Amino acid sequence: MLIVGLTGGVASGKTAVSKCLGKEGAYVIDADQIARELVRPSEPAWRELIKAFGNEILDQDGAIHRKKLAAIVFSDPRKRNLLNQIIHPRIKEEIDRRKEGIGRKDPAAIIVIDGALLVELEQHREMDKLIVVTSEESQQIERLKQREGISEEEARKVVSSQMPAAEKVKVADFVISNEGSLEETERVAREVFQELKRIALQKDERRKSSGSS
Repeated sequence: MLIVGLTGGVASGKTAVSKCLGKEGAYVIDADQIARELVRPSEPAWRELIKAFGNEILDQDGAIHRKKLAAIVFSDPRKRNLLNQIIHPRIKEEIDRRKEGIGRKDPAAIIVIDGALLVELEQHREMDKLIVVTSEESQQIERLKQREGISEEEARKVVSSQMPAAEKVKVADFVISNEGSLEETERVAREVFQELKRIALQKDERRKSSGSS
């Protein structure tokens, strides 16, 4: 089993790479999707978030309004840290549970953990390999404006609140630039996956060899 981290700044193109790797045969665990599941109404994390940030983060149906919560935490590092303390230990616990389940089913699996904060939380140290997706800041801002329907000022605030891509690249095993066409990004992602398959095969052969000796 090969554990691969996949990270990058907001609106850098990480999701496109993640989807491509999944099509190639990787088992993808999406940290953001897990986060959405953890904060469903009446879940423990949902209750903690309301206690920490108030009812103003809820929509009319009682669900967490992600944009309202983002507006609060991206303007205050202390509140952002509080959010991380509530959410990320639970996300990690669920990721570990899913990894174990996949490993039992397919010992030779390549598992890609798609998470925006793998480096910030130093979880990349637990991965066999790390992929970092990069993009020009101007592209991130434009994508974020279109995707979230927010102003340029708000988009810049979100982008600037994150660790610079250059810092993540320093600890990357693979860097995928998403500054050109989607087709080019996917081509490079497929090449990276072929290399991951080779690495996974070598790791599996070493495991079998040590087990038989």
